[in-house]
Amino acid sequence: MTKTSRIGFPAKHGLYDPANEKDSCGVGFVAHIKGQRSHQIVQDAYVVLKNMDHRGACGCEANTGDGAGILTSLPYEFLTKVAANELGVELPAPGRFGAGVVFLPTKEDERARCKQVVEEIVAAQGQRLIGWRVVPTLTDEANIGPTARAAEPHIEHLIIGAADGLEGDAFERQLYLIRKQASHRLRTDASLEQASMFYVCSLSTKVMIYKGMLTTEQLFQYFSDLNDPDYQSHLAMVHSRFSTNTFPSWDRAQPCRFMSHNGEINTVRGN
Repeated sequence: MTKTSRIGFPAKHGLYDPANEKDSCGVGFVAHIKGQRSHQIVQDAYVVLKNMDHRGACGCEANTGDGAGILTSLPYEFLTKVAANELGVELPAPGRFGAGVVFLPTKEDERARCKQVVEEIVAAQGQRLIGWRVVPTLTDEANIGPTARAAEPHIEHLIIGAADGLEGDAFERQLYLIRKQASHRLRTDASLEQASMFYVCSLSTKVMIYKGMLTTEQLFQYFSDLNDPDYQSHLAMVHSRFSTNTFPSWDRAQPCRFMSHNGEINTVRGN
């Protein structure tokens, strides 16, 4: 099985028609009503997620999930630590930088091309690239199934600093434009065999998303970042995917960038 075999929709065949794709999922939410950040919120969200295992699904392989994920507020404490320790940089104050989780091709040359294009777009938008950080993923320890492994992307953090005088929603709009331009250029690039592997899970000054073609149990086992005590948030939204009439994939796992849903609007192709 190739790395691209679980990307996109299969062709119409027999009773299957990609135009009829729908699904039915589980969604959970945890928040501190006074906005107090803590790692406990993240841990509680994991408990919620695991308790929704019945609202998710797996294929014929019990260790290949239809999808699971978590959205939190941007973990400033955690990102500040890893940026200093791993990148040797000091991050700006909250609101003065944006960060996101990016799926990239597994082929090294294609991954380099994707990162180059993103960096060109960041510069063209007048913003400052702070750096890329490889997101630790524990494929073996999480016992990821063969089908999920076959489509598993390379995953990195992208961190961008705001231009002088730019802040708030104005900077958030620039991050949106960077994400959209990069997605349009790279996911349609015919020269990239793994173009569809490029996907920006989130890129924001406010939230961060970790997700994948995983079971509810596997999410925190796979992404070790989520177990770090410095990963703090005042809210967390979790999602367990049950792709009833649709095919699972890494990018179609939820939460989406602004929401989670239980499938009824999945006939809108952007979801």
